[in-house]
Amino acid sequence: MKVLIIEDELQLAANMVSYLSGQNYVCELASDYSQALAKISSYRYDCILLDLMLPGGNGLSILEELKRLKKEDGVIIISAKNALEDKISGLELGADDYLAKPFHLSELSARVFSVIRRRSFANANIIQHGELTVNLPAKIVEVCGKTVVLTKKEFELLIFFIGNRGRVISKSAIAEHLSGDLADMLDSHDFIYAHVKNLKKKLSDAGCGSYLKTLYGNGYKWDI
Repeated sequence: MKVLIIEDELQLAANMVSYLSGQNYVCELASDYSQALAKISSYRYDCILLDLMLPGGNGLSILEELKRLKKEDGVIIISAKNALEDKISGLELGADDYLAKPFHLSELSARVFSVIRRRSFANANIIQHGELTVNLPAKIVEVCGKTVVLTKKEFELLIFFIGNRGRVISKSAIAEHLSGDLADMLDSHDFIYAHVKNLKKKLSDAGCGSYLKTLYGNGYKWDI
């Protein structure tokens, strides 16, 4: 799952990246208004952590731009400004949550998980798809009650496909999800084929149905 941190306090931003990366999130950073605009225009994120006070502009304008672009990224406002009007304005513009500084990184992680769960998995901790069960908080995958051991990337792919069930997902979208903006520097997407092949084999060997389809020339789709 991919998170964009829009924060100009470099030490705080570094701490957030370090902690959330340890929780298996792919993190990107924008330290000013123009960088933030460029990233939200070019990429999709599962959750955006948005500071309101940014060099070069106001964080609320970022929310307005997300709305104009009809983006569905989750947004948590992170700001030292705890004034009621800022909170109300942000929520009215589409933010999902508001967390005032200072905060505990463990709480931040819980808020991020909650936003992603609510938006992508109908607020569920347990995803059930036929014989497949995914425990999101524990990161445990079971088929017919038996645990399937997945790598970090395979687990990320699985919940990415399930969260976008019924949609065709291109290789470039998968590369961006797994690698963030580093995907633009990759020479090929061969690593995606390897991860998908391994994921499909592990699920199939465990007795899972063929929900993950390969659409040659287009990408992949998780059948509903």
